[in-house]
Amino acid sequence: METKQQILLAEDDEQLGDLMKEALEDEGYQVSLYRDGQAALDHFDKDKFDFCLLDVNMPVRDGFAVAKKIRQQTDVMPIIFISTRSQLEDKVEGYGKGADDYIVKPFVMKELLMKLEVFRRRSKKMFSDNKKEFKLGKLKFSYTDLRLSGPELELKLKQREADLLLFLSEHPNRILKRDEILTAVWGKDDYFLGRSMDVFMSKLRKYLKSEPEVFLETIHGVGYRFTLPA
Repeated sequence: METKQQILLAEDDEQLGDLMKEALEDEGYQVSLYRDGQAALDHFDKDKFDFCLLDVNMPVRDGFAVAKKIRQQTDVMPIIFISTRSQLEDKVEGYGKGADDYIVKPFVMKELLMKLEVFRRRSKKMFSDNKKEFKLGKLKFSYTDLRLSGPELELKLKQREADLLLFLSEHPNRILKRDEILTAVWGKDDYFLGRSMDVFMSKLRKYLKSEPEVFLETIHGVGYRFTLPA
């Protein structure tokens, strides 16, 4: 029997928190619900979780502060913010604090379940092949270790950077459409996520500049092409 995946849910809205907990448990997850950020953080330090779902506006510690503390401990824990704060600057701050995704209230539960499924598949894929490595010219990319290394480079990647580079490495030398990348890596084709993707692409391009035979090319109006040497 497959072990139930553990979700840390921090939501101070009692009705919404209870509804989310019930819906997630109906889908086979085990959910620990906390009503303030400090309680969530205290239990994160004690217990083992597979996902973190964080409201932003919470008593004692807000979701951004909780995520920042979690990111100091782990780069691989999936963190999804769920918030009424829908402005671009809020989303930018959320991703800057280490979020893997950002859902605006009110939302459809099916959307959250789909995103969790993307992270679940990613985790399963990550641990099913403990030596998933790619040769990118003279560089070596280890997805499991989140590491990009070479003669003049030794870099620990963020999880989202590694996810994106993994998808590119698995589909080299062909044009990848924007919506194809967004759906595979983020789980959804969305305007704001598209802007975030462009930022991550720029970061990867910077990391790869020490290897002149590797090209991450923008195909304007279409997507990207990741070219590797034969």
